[in-house]
Amino acid sequence: MGVWGLVWPRGSNPVAGGARDRLSLCSQDLALLHGVKNMSEAPSSSLTVHVLNTLTGQPATGLAMHLSQLQGPGLQWMELMKSSTNVDGHCPLFLAPGQVKAGTYKLHVDTGAYWQQLGYTSFYPYVEVVFTVTEQTRKLHIPLLISPFSYTTYKGS
Repeated sequence: MGVWGLVWPRGSNPVAGGARDRLSLCSQDLALLHGVKNMSEAPSSSLTVHVLNTLTGQPATGLAMHLSQLQGPGLQWMELMKSSTNVDGHCPLFLAPGQVKAGTYKLHVDTGAYWQQLGYTSFYPYVEVVFTVTEQTRKLHIPLLISPFSYTTYKGS
């Protein structure tokens, strides 16, 4: 029996079992949200973002973001999707498998509104992470560390 009387799947305890068990449970929840009964049919996420609030040391929950790709003969930013971070600070951007093709992408993160709702004034109203994909890939991960006066990002694994 888990926290608040919840029953975890056999051999799984997200509190004691660590991140792998929590990830498994989150994946199951997402599958249910998408109406998927079999996990092999669940949508895969080819691009994930993880945002941490370095002021509090906690995940940045409810942080809105937009993903765009530089496209067309005029090289215009075309928005691919909008999403926001969950309670763990993760944002799985559900692009179809293989949709992250070679090209230039921009992740626009609305940090100003996030800090304002927490009662802080931010020096950066938003953060844009522009990155280049040199070959079609199955998985990309972008960690982002934020505070009202700084941010850091890198290519994760």
